[in-house]
Parts: sequence; structure tokens; C-alpha cells
Amino acid sequence: MTPPSFSVYGIATPLIYPGDDVAERFLESVGRSGAGGFKTGDVLAVAESALATAEGRVVSLASVEPSEEALRLARDYVMDAHLAEVVLRESDRVVGGIPGFLLCMKNGTLLPNAGIDASNAPAGSVVLLPLDPDASAARIRSAIAERTGADLGVIIVDSRTHAMRLGCSGVAIGCSGIPSVIDERGRKDLFGRELQVTKRAVADCIASAAELVMGEADECVPAAVIRGIGLPIGDYNGVATIDASECLFMGVALHADPSLLVDGKREP
Repeated sequence: MTPPSFSVYGIATPLIYPGDDVAERFLESVGRSGAGGFKTGDVLAVAESALATAEGRVVSLASVEPSEEALRLARDYVMDAHLAEVVLRESDRVVGGIPGFLLCMKNGTLLPNAGIDASNAPAGSVVLLPLDPDASAARIRSAIAERTGADLGVIIVDSRTHAMRLGCSGVAIGCSGIPSVIDERGRKDLFGRELQVTKRAVADCIASAAELVMGEADECVPAAVIRGIGLPIGDYNGVATIDASECLFMGVALHADPSLLVDGKREP
């Protein structure tokens, strides 16, 4: 049997500004990507920073007045007090940190600086995460389908560090049109044993593949087309997540400090 294969095409665009129609920007540029346009079955990966910029999620640090708590965190963790204030506003809770970064609870997960990014932001500004990445993915998917007839999947991609690993890789923080996770339980391994727990985080795997061509610096490639992956396209919406109590890493953190969550939910 021939092993499956797929292709990844980076979509280079001009700089994206607040108020831009990102779907239109991608439609204008995809023909120069090597993909030749969007086709049914494609997956479009979109960088969260470009999307958030278009959605107006850019904050000038000079416009922010640090609170007493932000000033304290800035002293404790050797960081700009204005940034600390923005992180506080975007976080459900700050649980600790290292010099330059606060570790935050946000939307049920742990994130450095609440996902706020100073790279690829105008000088003196930071880019926040999109407000609703799943909804944004659905809007982009619908806009492209209306203008091209192509039925594709869309994922919103962020760069994340992982416990005890150096560097960052891509994760999907928004998803529409494809399943973000595929359940492999019940399949057999090479020796005939039935898989008991395996679920493939396919959207995260696609996100990392896309980041290889999108880059992290001045590439100006805010999106990528992944073709030939063979995933079903349909009425799938949202990134699959689990409760903190089911997560190995969060479970250890909760054991050390049960006040991180109350009854399995974020503290108000």
C-alpha cells in the first residue's frame, strides 16, 4: 500500500492591518502560493496573530495604566508593568511565572502571558489572542466557500511551548470543517493489540506542519494550505478539549494547588 502524502503551501500576503478582511487577503494571494487556489478538501491554517490583528486585538502598551497588582508582578517577574497589566486583564488567574513571563489560567488551560504576543506587533504594542477562534475559523471558511465554492477546513494556529521541551510548535486554537481529534480506540497495532486510549490530535499536527512554512519572524506568511491530508470535511466545529481534572499536567498542578479550579471550572 502506498503511504499517504500531503502538500503544504505557504500563503504570503502584504501586512495585515486592523479591519482587514483576512479571507479576501488569502483569496488574493493563494494563487501565488503554488496551491493554485482553494480546492474542496483543503485545510487552511491561519496564524492567530494575523487574525487577531485584523480583528483589532492590538493594544498599545503606552495606553495602559498599570494597577498595583501589575506593578508587584512586574517587580517579582522582571517585566514591563504595562505588559503585566494587559496579561492580568486577559487572564482568568495568574498562577506564577519566571523572569519575563507570567503563567496564567485562561479558558481552561495554562498559557504564558495569557497568549499575548509582542512579536509581529507594531512597536510598543502587543497582540492579544482572538476573542473566539472557533467562530473566526467558521467565518473564514464560510467566506471562502461563498466566493470559490470550495468546501475546506480552517484552523487557527498558535505557537506554544510544551512541558520540559525546548522551543515551540503549532497548536490549533480554533477549528471549523474538520474534526480536531480522531479517535483511534479499537484499532489494532502492529502486533494485533487493540488501542485503548489513543486519540490523534490531527488539528495540532496540521498546525505544526503549517508553521514549518509560515515561520515565526519576518516571513509575512500568515496562512498555509494543506492539501491531500484526506480528512473528512463537514459540520465539525471547535477544538476538542478536556477538563483540567482529566489532564496529566493540570492534574499535578491541581494536586499541588486545588484552588486553581473550583469544581472543575475556572474561578470567576
